[in-house]
Amino acid sequence: MLSARILSPQEAKKLAEDQISVSDFKQAKLEKEAQKNWDLFYKRNSINFFKDRHWTTREFEELKTCREFEDQKLTILEAGCGVGNCLFPLLEEDLNIFAYACDFSPRAVEYVKCRNVLNFKKLDLLILNKVSLLCHIFVCQVLKPGKCVLFRDYGLYDHAMLRFKSASKLGENFYVRQDGTRSYFFAADFLAELFLSEGYEQVVNEYVLRETVNKKEGLCVPRVFLQSKFQKPQKET
Repeated sequence: MLSARILSPQEAKKLAEDQISVSDFKQAKLEKEAQKNWDLFYKRNSINFFKDRHWTTREFEELKTCREFEDQKLTILEAGCGVGNCLFPLLEEDLNIFAYACDFSPRAVEYVKCRNVLNFKKLDLLILNKVSLLCHIFVCQVLKPGKCVLFRDYGLYDHAMLRFKSASKLGENFYVRQDGTRSYFFAADFLAELFLSEGYEQVVNEYVLRETVNKKEGLCVPRVFLQSKFQKPQKET
C-alpha cells in the first residue's frame, strides 16, 4: 500500500504545534448547524465550485466490470452527492445505470434535480438530516453480498489540511472553514478500521498522490486523496 505523503520538517512542526482551540460550545453549534452551513455554501457557489469528475470509471473499474451479464442495469448509491459532480458524468457515460443519491443539503438536491432534466428517470434523490447515520445503515442494508463500497475523499496531509490555522482545528485531522463547513482528512488505517469493524473485507485502501500546478502563479502544491474499495462478504457471519 502506498504510504502517506512524507512531511517536510516545517510541515511536521506546524501540525505538531496545532492544538484544538475551538470550544465545546462552538463545536456543538457547528454540529447543529452543519446542514445550514452547507446549504449556504451551495447558495453562494451554486454548481460552480467543484469540477465534474470524469475520472470515476478509470479509477473504479468495478463500475464497468461488476455486471453479471452484458446488458444488466447497474444500480448505484452515492452518499453525499453534492450537486452531482460525480453522478452526471457517470450517467452520461453509461446509459444503463440507475442511481440513488442522497445529501443532507436540500439546496444541493434541488440543484441536482434542475441540472439535467434528461437524467430524471435515472435518479432517485433523498434528503437526509442525519446523513452519517442513515446513509451508513442504508448502505449496509441495501448493498448486495459480494459487492463493493467505493470511497474517495481527502487524505491525510493533503495541502488543504496544511493550510488550516491552529484556531480551525476541531479534532484529529478535522477542521472548520471560515464559512462553518467542515473538512475531515482520512487516514488509511482509520478508514480500514471503520469498515472492518462492520465485517467488510478490504480490497484496496491506498493514498493517491497528485500535484496541482498553477503555472500563472508559479505554484505546485501536493494533493492527497484516499481511494478505497471495501467488499461486503458473500455470506453474513
